[in-house]
Amino acid sequence: MIILFLHGWHSVPGGVKPTYLKEHGHEVINPALDDDHFGVAVATAQAEFDKHQPQVVVGSSRGGAVAMNINSGAAKLVLLCPAWKNWGTANAVRPDTVILHSRSDDVIPFAHSEELARNSELPTSVLREIGNDHRLADSKSLAAMLKACGAN
Repeated sequence: MIILFLHGWHSVPGGVKPTYLKEHGHEVINPALDDDHFGVAVATAQAEFDKHQPQVVVGSSRGGAVAMNINSGAAKLVLLCPAWKNWGTANAVRPDTVILHSRSDDVIPFAHSEELARNSELPTSVLREIGNDHRLADSKSLAAMLKACGAN
């Protein structure tokens, strides 16, 4: 499976989460996103999406906001603690989206993901509470991310 992984603000390609996906046999496209200009980050993500046509787009924090603001066609969206209220204009997602978020997140409030699910009229099962912090880098969170991508 081809997965486009969009990292968070002041993060870099090749972190724990995209590496985990690669270690589980997936081709992971993990571009460096501009930290200063959201529009440039969206343009980079869109260009990579158009070039590689991934089946899944995973967006972490600010990368979740980027994912929500690209034209991702029929690709599944997996949003990790999405910072959609901080960046971009999208305020809803498609019904096949999965949102993973920790109630203990001290960067992006869990309530933001609850609001996103309501805005999108998503079933409550789409928002999954997982992890102990904003990073979602613990083993259970990583396994939940992999499962949300549709991978075994």
